[in-house]
Amino acid sequence: MAAPAPSIVVPTDAELLQAQADLWRHSLYYLKSMALKCAVELGIPTAIYRLGGCASIPDLITALSLPVVKQQFLSRLMRLLASSGVFSVVDATEAIYSLTPLSYLLVDGIAADGHMNHAPFLLTVTAKHYIDLAMGLTNWFKQDAKKPPFDHVHGASLFEESMERLDPEFHNMAMQGLIVHDNFGTDIALREFSDIFQGINSLTDCCYHGDGTTAKAIAKAFPHMKVTVLDLPQEIHKMPADGVVNYVGGNMFKSIPRAQVVMLKMVLHHWSDEDCVKILANCKKAIPSREEGGKVLIGDIVLDPESDPVMFETQLLMDVCMMLMKGGRQRDLNDWRDIFMKAGFSDFKLVKKFGARGVLEAYP
Repeated sequence: MAAPAPSIVVPTDAELLQAQADLWRHSLYYLKSMALKCAVELGIPTAIYRLGGCASIPDLITALSLPVVKQQFLSRLMRLLASSGVFSVVDATEAIYSLTPLSYLLVDGIAADGHMNHAPFLLTVTAKHYIDLAMGLTNWFKQDAKKPPFDHVHGASLFEESMERLDPEFHNMAMQGLIVHDNFGTDIALREFSDIFQGINSLTDCCYHGDGTTAKAIAKAFPHMKVTVLDLPQEIHKMPADGVVNYVGGNMFKSIPRAQVVMLKMVLHHWSDEDCVKILANCKKAIPSREEGGKVLIGDIVLDPESDPVMFETQLLMDVCMMLMKGGRQRDLNDWRDIFMKAGFSDFKLVKKFGARGVLEAYP
């Protein structure tokens, strides 16, 4: 017996008016991204920082050498960005703005330990190379294309030599963005949950176009630990020998240097489930039994619909971003369980939430 068709509920007048406003907002969301891109390209976060932490519109016009005639337009741009939490309004009457934690991440030239300028990430994901993917998403869905949208549209793979040959400038920026994206928060992690690394005598950090920053931080924090970095040979050649960690050129799809613990930080979301199972199976071969302390340590986004709605939206946006870029995905706990079990692991747990990410351990 067929299920009864659901009845259509006609929206009220108030709901329709709100829906129209919501439609406007969703349709114009891209302007927030472009406004933020504009602010970074103009150097507004850095200018405010150098002006002592707050600035008026005339201050910014002068500091950035912008035409005075653009003052009213800059005011409107800053008003939008302040409403989105990029900047804070110190004095609404005088229109004086200060940095927020978000815009602090976009300041160039801060010498403080742990600070990383996130501008390369922002400028990468708002570049024409990315916007073209979103513009062509409908066409991609209609075609029987197995390649991810980036490869399909550009005929090259993001972060790979094919992209470097096609557009060296964009490739270099994308690589800088990847390094910031992957390494940021290492110092915070070592402060907040260093206990995860207690008792580990050897660790292999499996990187994907990395620079060894995380491994070096771990090695310095735990001098007794033997730390090895595995990355592609062409990336290892860029990392100077420092006597702190051991660098090995290789391929995690083939083999992984043996260690008590293998770490995959911001790596698996680049890959399909099938590829992740292959990587994790090699990780399992590289570590001892659980009784001997063997485990795989993973830092990656863990989709959580029960989290703060804004955080969950961020995670979902990053999921679609990975779909466009590399054909990878973000995963919830059930997804993580599936790939761990298929790779031969007996158990796993979510150790800690860490911003939009989570720290997981998988046991052989």
